[in-house]
Amino acid sequence: MRIDIVTLFPAMVEPTLTASVLGRARARGLVDIRVVNLRDYAEGRHRVTDDTPYGGGGGMVLKAEPLFAAVEALRTPTTRVILMDPRGRLFTQQTAWELAGARHLIFLAGRYEGVDERVSELLADDAVSIGDYVLTGGELPALVVTDAIVRLLPGVLGAEGAAERDSFAEGVLEPPQYTRPEAFRGARVPAVLLSGDHAKIARWRRHQALYRTWRWRPELLERAALSDEERRLVDGFKRGEKPE
Repeated sequence: MRIDIVTLFPAMVEPTLTASVLGRARARGLVDIRVVNLRDYAEGRHRVTDDTPYGGGGGMVLKAEPLFAAVEALRTPTTRVILMDPRGRLFTQQTAWELAGARHLIFLAGRYEGVDERVSELLADDAVSIGDYVLTGGELPALVVTDAIVRLLPGVLGAEGAAERDSFAEGVLEPPQYTRPEAFRGARVPAVLLSGDHAKIARWRRHQALYRTWRWRPELLERAALSDEERRLVDGFKRGEKPE
């Protein structure tokens, strides 16, 4: 996969791409991520990328010309252009899996009061938002989406099936995790995790995952793929029952 992040502030983006999972994936050639400076595609001596909005109002708007020029220079036959936009569809784990199947993604990071509407109408194939709140620009959302996508690519996480075991991968949160020491400040690791009985451990983890989801994100259970037994278990949580 190739990912291009088009931004006015490359220095905000590049450091994150050199660290942790993203940095290792790039170094191993599992993904080709490039940071593109929008000013390189602006015309004129001063490389101006923004202007005042028609009709008045405060703030500045990113011009269409440099964004079109950048995309046209970067585009390949498999390119999908994604505008990071608060009006876009909400980014979810399902969206991450969808985008992880692409060959080439270009993320356009908006700034100021937004981008010229013709970018949405004529250039972008999709618009994505990471939540209903205001950020300074689209750089951080582009990095969030990039991280979520790259970790789904084959070989990136190392352990086979690791991404499928993450929170939200099956529509519910992950169960609690423990490591050494066995006892810490009076709290002990649940005995089932020390039993060596893999079937019992798997059952405990599934029940705990459902209970966590019911407590913290109950809306996820409305669309999660649950068995009849698991639905009855969730109904028991509502009556005050605890997981086994």
